[in-house]
Amino acid sequence: MMDKTRQVGEESKAGARGSTPGGSGDGPLIVSSSPHLLTADNIPKIMHSVVAALLPACAVSIYFFGIRALLLIAVSVAACIATERAIQRFLGKPSTIADGSAIITGILLALTLPPSFPLLGAVLGSVFAIAIGKHIFGGLGYNIFNPALLGRAFLQAAYPVLITTWVEPFTRGFDVDAIAAATPLALMKFEGQMTPHLDLLFGNISGSLGETSAVAIIIGGLYLRYKGYINWKLPLGYLGSMAFFGGIFWLMNPSRYPDPLFHVLAGGAMLGAWFMVTDMVTSPTTPKGQWIFAIAAGAIAVIIRLFGGLPEGVMYSILLLNSVVPLINRWTRPKVFGEVSS
Repeated sequence: MMDKTRQVGEESKAGARGSTPGGSGDGPLIVSSSPHLLTADNIPKIMHSVVAALLPACAVSIYFFGIRALLLIAVSVAACIATERAIQRFLGKPSTIADGSAIITGILLALTLPPSFPLLGAVLGSVFAIAIGKHIFGGLGYNIFNPALLGRAFLQAAYPVLITTWVEPFTRGFDVDAIAAATPLALMKFEGQMTPHLDLLFGNISGSLGETSAVAIIIGGLYLRYKGYINWKLPLGYLGSMAFFGGIFWLMNPSRYPDPLFHVLAGGAMLGAWFMVTDMVTSPTTPKGQWIFAIAAGAIAVIIRLFGGLPEGVMYSILLLNSVVPLINRWTRPKVFGEVSS
């Protein structure tokens, strides 16, 4: 998620020391593994900054959906932390729950769920996200897929009805547990009804907790960009790709397909672009690879939205591209200085 964290070195290593060409030292040259560029940032500092960046989205979801949203977020976070600690204790590893990564997974998972989703289901999704999405690969830094999205995909299969049951926000004068409603994407896909852009921007709509306000997510995303923790290519490439490909179909038939701005503001596009596509572990490391990853994922999201059986495609677009990140890194690896082609 955070590009700058690629520069964070291991504090326990002294780096290369001893004699160097032209130097005065008499000891042997000791070369440590990369990264060699050390900064004041570390994993806990960056992760806690991401948690802070997610607070506006959490606050807006609580404003629109009340105590139910707060409980869903709290239960997801608690279940993620408990699962991480239990696995580490079982494996005899030191606890890393203080680094904040499990908190981020819990918040992101909760933000992908509808406010009426059962709390027990959120617990199961959290356990799956941490155990299967993260630790089965070796823990933080080794996971192939975004853990929160993998947990959400599990819940999509386990609770297909409950995870697609939406309610109206409190601000429309309804009881969050009583009035069923369709999301803007479902209204567009199945009824041909477009939701006003201002409602999408500020969040007075039904949907997952993280779909309600594009403004809240943009604020958090820009904060991370200001701190230098995300690479601008990834959110720009993803949202730009969705706007471009969505715009092509809109120009072909504006009465049937939504306009580019709708694609960018509706559903999980903003949350996915700023907080999931930018995940440093599951996104490419090369500049060219980052463009390929973001643009391809955005195109797939639009294709699923317009021609798939589901109204939303953000989750699957990111998970599909997560699976080919090693290949993208390999194909776009810069040529090593002095390398001779065979």
